[in-house]
Amino acid sequence: MNAQTLKVAGAVILAVVAFVLYSATFIVHQTEQALVLRFGGVRSVATEPGLYFKLPLIEAVVDIDKRVLDLDLPEQEVIAADQKRLVVDAFTRYKVTDAVRFYQAVNNIAGANLRLANIINSTVRSVVAEASFTDIVRSNRAGLMGEIRDEVNRQAQGLGITVIDVRLRRADLPQQNSEAVFQRMQTERQREAADIRAQGSQLAQTIRARADRDVTVIRADANQQAQQTRGEGDAQVNSILAEAYGRDPEFFAFFRSLQAYGASLAGNGTRWVLSPDSPFFRYLAGPGETAQAAPSVAPSAAPAAAAAREEPADASPADASPGDASGQ
Repeated sequence: MNAQTLKVAGAVILAVVAFVLYSATFIVHQTEQALVLRFGGVRSVATEPGLYFKLPLIEAVVDIDKRVLDLDLPEQEVIAADQKRLVVDAFTRYKVTDAVRFYQAVNNIAGANLRLANIINSTVRSVVAEASFTDIVRSNRAGLMGEIRDEVNRQAQGLGITVIDVRLRRADLPQQNSEAVFQRMQTERQREAADIRAQGSQLAQTIRARADRDVTVIRADANQQAQQTRGEGDAQVNSILAEAYGRDPEFFAFFRSLQAYGASLAGNGTRWVLSPDSPFFRYLAGPGETAQAAPSVAPSAAPAAAAAREEPADASPADASPGDASGQ
């Protein structure tokens, strides 16, 4: 019975010793720093990784992250110096550099994020309110972010925090303002396009009118030259024919008769109603013979009249005109 009791007592003692040893030790990782608290007050700070001891049930350990932490801020609407409303979206990176002051001021990371967000929002509003829209969006954005970082870092020193960077990810007009600006830009572009089209149409009409005028002038000049050339050619033809008539009237009559034959026989199905011994056929018969023309079954006066019109008016009296023949 005594042996059994001793075993139980030994087990209890071992459990108590193990619990005491477990409660008296703690481990600090490379990414953390630890505060040893005794009755709520800070007794020591462990910043290096390793195994540490504390008084069990009397001292407590609070772990604080010593890595670079990120804080994303919600969008907020601010007013620039030129009274333009902007939607600003910022984020910051910070690090806990004074663990004791950090614990005393904000207690934990959640409290630090809340306090730091309020500081950043107020600083962004104050800095942006003194800058113009162009400086915020394009010209001096880096300088403004540096000014915000310095001011936030100054205020965050009392929290045991060092602000590494503050960035403005977005600085745009509100949605309704953006739509209005886009609509105005679209209207301006449409107006410019209409002006360019009108100018192009006017220029096209001017070029087309100039081209039509040039075509008319060129055609008129060409017709004038053609008429002049044709007139000169007709004058030369008449001169040659007149000279030929003066030299040999018989040959001239023969030539004009051939022209009359060609003009009267040019149509398809031409029929003549003439007397076989008509003088009109005297050049179609052989020497000493009389030309025979087959009479047509269906007489037609129109071809004969056409042949009469083709006979030259200045033929010699010896030639017989087709008009006289058609009248027979």
